[in-house]
Amino acid sequence: MYDPLHDRSPGQGEPYPDSYWAAHSGAAPADDGVLTQGLDVDVAIVGAGYTGLSAAYHLATEHGVKALVLEANQTAWGCSGRNAGFVLKSSGRKPYAQMQKQWGEAVMRGVYHEFQSGLDRVRQLISLGIDCDQQEPGYLRMAHKASMVPTLEAQARLLEKTFGAEVELLSRSDVHQRYVADEQSFGALRFADAFGVNPLKLAWGYQRLARGAGAKVHTASPVLQWQTDGRMQLLQTPQAQVRARKVILATNGYTPKQLHPGVQARTLPVLSQIIVTEPLSAEQLAACNLLTSQVVMDTRALKYYYRKLPDNRILFGGRGAITGSDAENPYYAQRLLEVLKLSFPALRTLKYDYQWSGWICMALDDIPHLYQADAHGDVVYSMGYCGSGLSFSVQAGKRLADKVMGLPQPDLPLYQSALPKFPLAPLRRVGQWGYFHYGKLKDQWW
Repeated sequence: MYDPLHDRSPGQGEPYPDSYWAAHSGAAPADDGVLTQGLDVDVAIVGAGYTGLSAAYHLATEHGVKALVLEANQTAWGCSGRNAGFVLKSSGRKPYAQMQKQWGEAVMRGVYHEFQSGLDRVRQLISLGIDCDQQEPGYLRMAHKASMVPTLEAQARLLEKTFGAEVELLSRSDVHQRYVADEQSFGALRFADAFGVNPLKLAWGYQRLARGAGAKVHTASPVLQWQTDGRMQLLQTPQAQVRARKVILATNGYTPKQLHPGVQARTLPVLSQIIVTEPLSAEQLAACNLLTSQVVMDTRALKYYYRKLPDNRILFGGRGAITGSDAENPYYAQRLLEVLKLSFPALRTLKYDYQWSGWICMALDDIPHLYQADAHGDVVYSMGYCGSGLSFSVQAGKRLADKVMGLPQPDLPLYQSALPKFPLAPLRRVGQWGYFHYGKLKDQWW
């Protein structure tokens, strides 16, 4: 499997993974095909995922700029088409309480409202006619052990007092009786404004909107070389060269090795693994009291997450392999199935029909950053969503569009500082291995 820490290109025109989304989304919408002729453009965007497509759409609709999007493989071939489809008001991994302590209440509030704007923007774009199999609203953050319940209680107090957020604390019996009889749940904090979608169909909807507004989306057109000529950016694809005045780098966890020095050693791509089970029978659903299609994630350091899909399958996800060379090892999918059965012992004979993995993008300081990658600000990026960027990536696309047009950004750490470099960057995977072992111990004993 393509590994961003080792490979200089994700390929050209590679097919979608054998995922549930690829099998249940119908035919992909039309794009502009392989770029075959050289072009001079105002803005080129590298990557046709949520971030890049949102930037293209907002450049066209708010600034009258018809951007050129270059995608190495297929639209949303990366994490945008492989994720679990959780539309949450969040990004990164930094808790609000930590933001408050580190940056103060005003900044914490600003970050919260940016995340809220991301969720609202996704809703607004869906309302323009995107069919993405949107499910019932609600997100259950499950306490995976009794000692995590006070943490959820403190989070609820902060969210209600500071933001007036609509959250509800649920006891173990509440969860089991009203939502799902998850044996590994000791209670939950329910958020009312999240929901599940088909992430690939959502991305395809964004592409239709962007192209309808005048943007061009060229698939199977990877950037093989990147040079500068004065203030012009020269992007070489297999069959053509693009000369761009501004470039938006929207590759996140799929950024190839040495694509641009401004983002080198600033991210850690981490594999997330997902399985989708065979459809559950009415008897199996009843045995688990699986009444909800709301999205679920636990409080572990090494999180598990799941949701019931429209055809009564269970999507279940968690961490995958450490390296791309080990990504297809069936151990990781089987391990997820075994964990799923710990939550639902009645499903002991259940099998999975689909399994796949994808790279999420970790930041050293646990928050995404939207910043310039060069001295002049001609190249800008947004990266580091830490596995929860479905909503914020769309907000980031709007902010990137504003940034290349010279508009000021909010005075928040997300927008005013670069992604920090990883110390001892060649040893990032060693650190990841150590964190996985620490997280396993923490989740079990602390």
